[in-house]
Amino acid sequence: MKAAFSRFLSAAPNRLHAAAHSHHPWPDVTFEAHLRAWEHAAELADDKWDRVFEVLIPSVRRKVAAVLGLPDPATLTFAPNTHEFVVRIAADLPRPFRVLTTDSEFHSFARQLSRWEEAGVAVADRVPAEPFETFPERFVSAYRDHDLVFFSHVHFNSGYVTPDLAAVVRAFPADPLVVVDGYHGFMALPTDLGPIADRAFYVAGGYKYAMSGEGACFLHVPPSAPARPVDTGWFAGFGALTETPTAVAYSPGGQRYAGATFDPSGLYRMDAVLGWLEEAGITVAEIHRHVSDLQERLLGLVDPALAASLIPGRDAPERGHFLTFRLAEARDLYERLHARGVITDYRGDRWRVGLGIYHDEDDVDRLAKEIHAVR
Repeated sequence: MKAAFSRFLSAAPNRLHAAAHSHHPWPDVTFEAHLRAWEHAAELADDKWDRVFEVLIPSVRRKVAAVLGLPDPATLTFAPNTHEFVVRIAADLPRPFRVLTTDSEFHSFARQLSRWEEAGVAVADRVPAEPFETFPERFVSAYRDHDLVFFSHVHFNSGYVTPDLAAVVRAFPADPLVVVDGYHGFMALPTDLGPIADRAFYVAGGYKYAMSGEGACFLHVPPSAPARPVDTGWFAGFGALTETPTAVAYSPGGQRYAGATFDPSGLYRMDAVLGWLEEAGITVAEIHRHVSDLQERLLGLVDPALAASLIPGRDAPERGHFLTFRLAEARDLYERLHARGVITDYRGDRWRVGLGIYHDEDDVDRLAKEIHAVR
Protein backbone atom coordinates (compact mmCIF):
# COMPACT_ATOMS: atom_id res chain seq x y z
CA MET A 1 0.00 0.00 0.00
CA LYS A 2 2.97 2.34 0.54
CA ALA A 3 3.49 2.57 -3.21
CA ALA A 4 0.18 4.40 -3.52
CA PHE A 5 1.65 7.24 -1.40
CA SER A 6 4.98 7.54 -3.20
CA ARG A 7 4.81 11.29 -3.82
CA PHE A 8 4.00 12.17 -0.23
CA LEU A 9 6.50 9.76 1.31
CA SER A 10 9.34 10.60 -1.08
CA ALA A 11 8.98 14.32 -0.33
CA ALA A 12 10.50 13.66 3.12
CA PRO A 13 12.02 10.17 2.90
CA ASN A 14 13.60 10.19 6.36
CA ARG A 15 10.46 11.32 8.15
CA LEU A 16 8.33 8.81 10.03
CA HIS A 17 4.85 10.26 9.95
CA ALA A 18 2.70 8.74 12.71
CA ALA A 19 -0.10 11.31 12.84
CA ALA A 20 -2.57 9.85 10.35
CA HIS A 21 -5.35 11.09 12.63
CA SER A 22 -4.28 14.65 11.92
CA HIS A 23 -2.85 15.47 8.49
CA HIS A 24 -3.28 12.13 6.76
CA PRO A 25 -0.91 11.69 3.80
CA TRP A 26 -2.51 12.03 0.38
CA PRO A 27 -2.24 9.12 -2.06
CA ASP A 28 -0.80 9.76 -5.50
CA VAL A 29 -4.21 9.85 -7.18
CA THR A 30 -4.86 13.18 -5.46
CA PHE A 31 -1.99 14.79 -7.35
CA GLU A 32 -3.57 14.11 -10.71
CA ALA A 33 -7.00 15.07 -9.34
CA HIS A 34 -5.70 18.40 -8.10
CA LEU A 35 -4.24 19.13 -11.53
CA ARG A 36 -7.57 18.19 -13.11
CA ALA A 37 -9.31 20.82 -11.00
CA TRP A 38 -6.93 23.45 -12.39
CA GLU A 39 -7.28 22.18 -15.96
CA HIS A 40 -11.07 22.22 -15.80
CA ALA A 41 -11.02 25.77 -14.44
CA ALA A 42 -8.78 26.85 -17.33
CA GLU A 43 -10.71 24.95 -19.96
CA LEU A 44 -14.26 25.69 -18.80
CA ALA A 45 -13.88 28.98 -16.89
CA ASP A 46 -17.34 29.99 -15.59
CA ASP A 47 -18.82 26.79 -16.98
CA LYS A 48 -16.73 24.75 -14.56
CA TRP A 49 -19.57 25.06 -12.03
CA ASP A 50 -21.87 23.12 -14.35
CA ARG A 51 -19.37 20.29 -14.25
CA VAL A 52 -18.95 20.59 -10.47
CA PHE A 53 -22.69 20.35 -9.83
CA GLU A 54 -23.67 17.99 -12.63
CA VAL A 55 -20.72 15.56 -12.61
CA LEU A 56 -18.35 15.97 -9.66
CA ILE A 57 -20.78 16.42 -6.76
CA PRO A 58 -23.08 13.56 -7.86
CA SER A 59 -20.01 11.31 -8.14
CA VAL A 60 -18.72 12.18 -4.65
CA ARG A 61 -22.22 11.88 -3.21
CA ARG A 62 -22.63 8.39 -4.60
CA LYS A 63 -19.29 7.23 -3.22
CA VAL A 64 -19.76 8.76 0.24
CA ALA A 65 -23.29 7.36 0.47
CA ALA A 66 -22.00 3.90 -0.44
CA VAL A 67 -19.36 4.02 2.29
CA LEU A 68 -21.87 5.13 4.93
CA GLY A 69 -24.85 3.03 3.88
CA LEU A 70 -26.99 6.09 3.16
CA PRO A 71 -30.08 5.17 1.13
CA ASP A 72 -30.18 8.44 -0.81
CA PRO A 73 -27.00 10.26 -1.93
CA ALA A 74 -29.03 13.44 -2.45
CA THR A 75 -29.14 13.98 1.33
CA LEU A 76 -25.46 15.04 1.19
CA THR A 77 -24.11 18.55 0.73
CA PHE A 78 -20.56 19.93 0.85
CA ALA A 79 -18.62 22.82 2.39
CA PRO A 80 -14.99 23.77 3.10
CA ASN A 81 -15.32 22.93 6.83
CA THR A 82 -17.69 21.37 9.35
CA HIS A 83 -17.96 24.52 11.47
CA GLU A 84 -20.03 26.10 8.74
CA PHE A 85 -22.54 23.27 9.05
CA VAL A 86 -22.68 23.50 12.85
CA VAL A 87 -23.56 27.19 12.72
CA ARG A 88 -26.12 26.58 9.97
CA ILE A 89 -27.92 23.85 11.90
CA ALA A 90 -28.03 25.92 15.09
CA ALA A 91 -29.44 28.96 13.28
CA ASP A 92 -32.88 27.32 13.19
CA LEU A 93 -33.05 26.72 16.95
CA PRO A 94 -34.96 28.94 19.40
CA ARG A 95 -32.99 31.41 21.52
CA PRO A 96 -31.65 30.53 23.95
CA PHE A 97 -31.35 26.90 22.86
CA ARG A 98 -30.41 24.01 25.11
CA VAL A 99 -27.57 21.71 24.11
CA LEU A 100 -26.70 18.23 25.31
CA THR A 101 -23.13 17.33 24.44
CA THR A 102 -19.94 15.88 25.91
CA ASP A 103 -16.74 17.27 27.40
CA SER A 104 -14.77 15.71 24.54
CA GLU A 105 -15.91 17.48 21.38
CA PHE A 106 -13.48 18.95 18.88
CA HIS A 107 -12.80 22.69 18.88
CA SER A 108 -14.95 23.45 15.82
CA PHE A 109 -17.98 22.74 18.00
CA ALA A 110 -16.66 23.16 21.55
CA ARG A 111 -15.31 26.68 20.97
CA GLN A 112 -18.45 27.80 19.15
CA LEU A 113 -20.66 26.42 21.92
CA SER A 114 -18.67 28.31 24.56
CA ARG A 115 -19.07 31.51 22.57
CA TRP A 116 -22.81 30.93 22.22
CA GLU A 117 -22.96 30.56 25.99
CA GLU A 118 -21.04 33.81 26.47
CA ALA A 119 -23.50 35.56 24.19
CA GLY A 120 -26.47 34.12 26.07
CA VAL A 121 -27.89 32.29 23.05
CA ALA A 122 -27.21 28.75 24.30
CA VAL A 123 -27.18 26.77 27.53
CA ALA A 124 -25.15 23.56 27.52
CA ASP A 125 -24.99 20.37 29.54
CA ARG A 126 -21.70 18.54 29.01
CA VAL A 127 -21.58 14.87 29.97
CA PRO A 128 -18.07 13.61 30.88
CA ALA A 129 -16.79 10.96 28.48
CA GLU A 130 -15.13 9.07 31.31
CA PRO A 131 -15.69 6.53 32.62
CA PHE A 132 -15.99 5.25 29.06
CA GLU A 133 -17.74 2.06 30.08
CA THR A 134 -20.87 3.91 31.15
CA PHE A 135 -20.81 6.83 28.73
CA PRO A 136 -23.75 5.85 26.45
CA GLU A 137 -26.11 5.29 29.36
CA ARG A 138 -25.06 8.48 31.14
CA PHE A 139 -25.33 10.53 27.97
CA VAL A 140 -28.81 9.35 27.05
CA SER A 141 -30.10 9.68 30.62
CA ALA A 142 -28.90 13.31 30.75
CA TYR A 143 -31.47 14.36 28.15
CA ARG A 144 -33.91 16.97 29.50
CA ASP A 145 -35.86 18.44 26.59
CA HIS A 146 -32.73 19.77 24.91
CA ASP A 147 -33.06 21.42 21.50
CA LEU A 148 -29.77 20.06 20.14
CA VAL A 149 -27.92 16.82 20.87
CA PHE A 150 -24.33 16.81 19.60
CA PHE A 151 -21.76 14.05 20.09
CA SER A 152 -18.86 12.36 18.33
CA HIS A 153 -18.78 8.87 16.91
CA VAL A 154 -15.06 8.74 17.81
CA HIS A 155 -13.78 11.15 20.46
CA PHE A 156 -10.86 13.20 19.16
CA ASN A 157 -9.01 13.34 22.48
CA SER A 158 -9.02 9.61 23.27
CA GLY A 159 -10.09 7.48 20.30
CA TYR A 160 -13.07 6.24 22.29
CA VAL A 161 -15.78 4.88 19.98
CA THR A 162 -19.41 5.47 20.87
CA PRO A 163 -20.82 1.93 20.75
CA ASP A 164 -23.96 1.14 18.76
CA LEU A 165 -24.33 4.55 17.20
CA ALA A 166 -27.86 3.79 15.97
CA ALA A 167 -29.04 2.78 19.44
CA VAL A 168 -27.74 6.00 20.99
CA VAL A 169 -29.40 8.17 18.34
CA ARG A 170 -32.67 6.25 18.56
CA ALA A 171 -32.71 6.60 22.35
CA PHE A 172 -33.60 10.29 22.00
CA PRO A 173 -37.14 11.45 21.25
CA ALA A 174 -38.03 12.94 17.87
CA ASP A 175 -37.97 16.57 19.07
CA PRO A 176 -34.28 17.54 19.33
CA LEU A 177 -31.97 17.95 16.36
CA VAL A 178 -29.31 15.24 16.66
CA VAL A 179 -25.87 15.80 15.14
CA VAL A 180 -23.16 13.14 14.97
CA ASP A 181 -19.60 14.36 14.43
CA GLY A 182 -18.20 11.54 12.31
CA TYR A 183 -14.87 13.07 11.38
CA HIS A 184 -12.73 10.51 13.23
CA GLY A 185 -14.98 7.65 12.13
CA PHE A 186 -15.47 8.30 8.42
CA MET A 187 -13.21 5.97 6.37
CA ALA A 188 -11.72 4.60 9.60
CA LEU A 189 -14.53 2.52 11.12
CA PRO A 190 -17.16 0.60 9.13
CA THR A 191 -20.23 2.80 9.60
CA ASP A 192 -23.82 2.15 8.56
CA LEU A 193 -25.97 5.25 8.80
CA GLY A 194 -28.93 3.56 7.14
CA PRO A 195 -30.83 2.92 10.41
CA ILE A 196 -30.52 6.59 11.46
CA ALA A 197 -30.51 8.34 8.08
CA ASP A 198 -34.00 9.65 8.77
CA ARG A 199 -33.12 10.95 12.23
CA ALA A 200 -29.61 12.41 12.56
CA PHE A 201 -27.33 14.90 10.87
CA TYR A 202 -23.83 13.53 10.23
CA VAL A 203 -20.77 15.70 9.55
CA ALA A 204 -17.33 14.59 8.39
CA GLY A 205 -14.68 15.43 5.82
CA GLY A 206 -11.58 14.57 3.87
CA TYR A 207 -8.72 15.89 6.00
CA LYS A 208 -8.14 12.70 7.94
CA TYR A 209 -8.90 9.11 6.89
CA ALA A 210 -10.52 10.06 3.57
CA MET A 211 -7.01 11.21 2.63
CA SER A 212 -8.27 14.16 0.58
CA GLY A 213 -6.89 17.15 2.44
CA GLU A 214 -8.60 20.37 3.38
CA GLY A 215 -11.74 21.89 1.95
CA ALA A 216 -13.82 18.75 1.41
CA CYS A 217 -16.37 18.40 4.21
CA PHE A 218 -19.90 17.10 3.98
CA LEU A 219 -23.19 17.00 5.83
CA HIS A 220 -25.89 14.35 5.69
CA VAL A 221 -29.26 16.05 6.16
CA PRO A 222 -32.10 13.87 7.45
CA PRO A 223 -35.41 14.34 5.61
CA SER A 224 -36.98 15.50 8.88
CA ALA A 225 -34.66 18.54 9.10
CA PRO A 226 -36.07 22.04 8.55
CA ALA A 227 -37.11 22.48 4.92
CA ARG A 228 -35.94 26.10 4.65
CA PRO A 229 -32.89 26.61 6.91
CA VAL A 230 -32.27 30.26 7.67
CA ASP A 231 -28.47 30.54 7.47
CA THR A 232 -27.63 29.36 3.95
CA GLY A 233 -25.76 30.63 0.92
CA TRP A 234 -26.67 30.94 -2.71
CA PHE A 235 -25.53 27.39 -3.43
CA ALA A 236 -28.55 26.26 -1.38
CA GLY A 237 -30.70 27.44 -4.26
CA PHE A 238 -28.27 26.75 -7.09
CA GLY A 239 -30.79 24.61 -8.95
CA ALA A 240 -33.36 27.42 -8.91
CA LEU A 241 -31.22 30.34 -10.07
CA THR A 242 -32.96 30.67 -13.44
CA GLU A 243 -36.40 30.86 -11.84
CA THR A 244 -38.19 33.98 -10.55
CA PRO A 245 -39.50 32.80 -7.18
CA THR A 246 -41.94 34.69 -4.99
CA ALA A 247 -39.96 33.54 -1.93
CA VAL A 248 -36.34 32.51 -1.30
CA ALA A 249 -35.88 29.30 -3.28
CA TYR A 250 -34.18 26.14 -2.02
CA SER A 251 -32.77 23.13 -3.80
CA PRO A 252 -34.20 19.77 -2.73
CA GLY A 253 -32.45 17.28 -0.45
CA GLY A 254 -29.30 18.05 1.45
CA GLN A 255 -28.32 20.82 -0.95
CA ARG A 256 -30.74 23.13 0.88
CA TYR A 257 -28.10 23.30 3.66
CA ALA A 258 -25.34 24.49 1.32
CA GLY A 259 -23.37 27.68 1.76
CA ALA A 260 -21.72 29.76 -0.94
CA THR A 261 -18.78 29.69 -3.34
CA PHE A 262 -15.87 27.48 -2.31
CA ASP A 263 -12.79 25.90 -3.88
CA PRO A 264 -13.95 22.56 -5.37
CA SER A 265 -10.45 21.09 -5.65
CA GLY A 266 -10.91 19.19 -2.38
CA LEU A 267 -13.88 17.39 -3.92
CA TYR A 268 -11.74 16.44 -6.91
CA ARG A 269 -9.27 14.84 -4.51
CA MET A 270 -11.96 13.10 -2.47
CA ASP A 271 -13.59 11.74 -5.61
CA ALA A 272 -10.22 10.38 -6.76
CA VAL A 273 -9.42 8.73 -3.41
CA LEU A 274 -12.82 7.07 -3.03
CA GLY A 275 -12.69 5.99 -6.67
CA TRP A 276 -9.23 4.47 -6.22
CA LEU A 277 -10.32 2.50 -3.15
CA GLU A 278 -13.50 1.40 -4.92
CA GLU A 279 -11.66 0.17 -8.01
CA ALA A 280 -9.01 -1.58 -5.92
CA GLY A 281 -11.68 -3.27 -3.80
CA ILE A 282 -10.23 -1.84 -0.59
CA THR A 283 -13.00 -1.53 2.00
CA VAL A 284 -13.15 0.46 5.21
CA ALA A 285 -13.31 -2.83 7.09
CA GLU A 286 -9.98 -3.90 5.55
CA ILE A 287 -8.38 -0.57 6.36
CA HIS A 288 -9.63 -0.84 9.94
CA ARG A 289 -8.23 -4.36 10.34
CA HIS A 290 -4.85 -3.27 9.00
CA VAL A 291 -4.63 -0.30 11.37
CA SER A 292 -5.89 -2.29 14.37
CA ASP A 293 -3.23 -4.96 13.74
CA LEU A 294 -0.51 -2.31 13.60
CA GLN A 295 -1.80 -0.73 16.80
CA GLU A 296 -1.61 -4.06 18.61
CA ARG A 297 1.90 -4.63 17.29
CA LEU A 298 3.06 -1.27 18.59
CA LEU A 299 1.49 -1.82 22.02
CA GLY A 300 3.32 -5.12 22.24
CA LEU A 301 6.67 -3.50 21.47
CA VAL A 302 6.65 -0.41 23.69
CA ASP A 303 7.49 -0.34 27.38
CA PRO A 304 4.67 -1.92 29.45
CA ALA A 305 4.41 1.23 31.57
CA LEU A 306 3.68 3.25 28.46
CA ALA A 307 1.16 0.71 27.21
CA ALA A 308 -0.57 0.88 30.60
CA SER A 309 -1.21 4.62 30.13
CA LEU A 310 -3.37 3.92 27.06
CA ILE A 311 -6.90 5.38 27.11
CA PRO A 312 -9.27 3.71 26.68
CA GLY A 313 -7.41 0.65 27.96
CA ARG A 314 -6.34 -2.32 25.84
CA ASP A 315 -9.53 -4.13 26.77
CA ALA A 316 -11.67 -1.54 24.94
CA PRO A 317 -13.91 -3.35 22.42
CA GLU A 318 -13.02 -0.83 19.72
CA ARG A 319 -10.97 2.33 19.20
CA GLY A 320 -10.36 4.88 16.49
CA HIS A 321 -7.29 5.02 14.28
CA PHE A 322 -5.03 6.56 16.85
CA LEU A 323 -3.63 5.48 20.19
CA THR A 324 -3.94 7.94 23.06
CA PHE A 325 -1.66 7.80 26.09
CA ARG A 326 -2.27 9.86 29.23
CA LEU A 327 1.19 11.17 30.10
CA ALA A 328 2.43 14.11 32.14
CA GLU A 329 5.32 14.37 29.66
CA ALA A 330 3.12 14.26 26.54
CA ARG A 331 4.50 17.49 25.12
CA ASP A 332 8.12 16.61 25.88
CA LEU A 333 7.74 13.21 24.25
CA TYR A 334 6.19 14.79 21.16
CA GLU A 335 9.02 17.34 20.92
CA ARG A 336 11.81 14.79 21.41
CA LEU A 337 10.37 12.57 18.69
CA HIS A 338 9.74 15.51 16.38
CA ALA A 339 13.41 16.47 16.64
CA ARG A 340 14.23 12.98 15.33
CA GLY A 341 11.85 13.28 12.38
CA VAL A 342 9.06 11.26 13.99
CA ILE A 343 5.71 13.03 13.75
CA THR A 344 3.09 12.41 16.45
CA ASP A 345 0.97 14.95 18.34
CA TYR A 346 -0.45 15.77 21.75
CA ARG A 347 -3.44 17.48 23.37
CA GLY A 348 -2.69 18.57 26.93
CA ASP A 349 -1.57 15.47 28.82
CA ARG A 350 -2.61 13.13 26.00
CA TRP A 351 -0.03 11.92 23.51
CA ARG A 352 -1.47 10.54 20.28
CA VAL A 353 -0.05 8.18 17.66
CA GLY A 354 -1.99 7.67 14.42
CA LEU A 355 -1.32 4.77 12.07
CA GLY A 356 -2.76 4.33 8.59
CA ILE A 357 -2.78 2.24 5.45
CA TYR A 358 0.51 3.83 4.38
CA HIS A 359 2.26 2.12 7.31
CA ASP A 360 3.62 -1.40 7.50
CA GLU A 361 5.21 -3.52 10.23
CA ASP A 362 8.67 -2.10 9.55
CA ASP A 363 7.33 1.39 10.24
CA VAL A 364 5.84 0.23 13.53
CA ASP A 365 9.10 -1.46 14.55
CA ARG A 366 11.04 1.72 13.80
CA LEU A 367 8.49 3.80 15.71
CA ALA A 368 8.83 1.55 18.77
CA LYS A 369 12.62 1.90 18.65
CA GLU A 370 12.39 5.68 18.35
CA ILE A 371 10.02 5.86 21.31
CA HIS A 372 12.37 3.69 23.38
CA ALA A 373 15.32 5.91 22.44
CA VAL A 374 13.75 9.09 23.83
CA ARG A 375 12.05 7.75 26.97
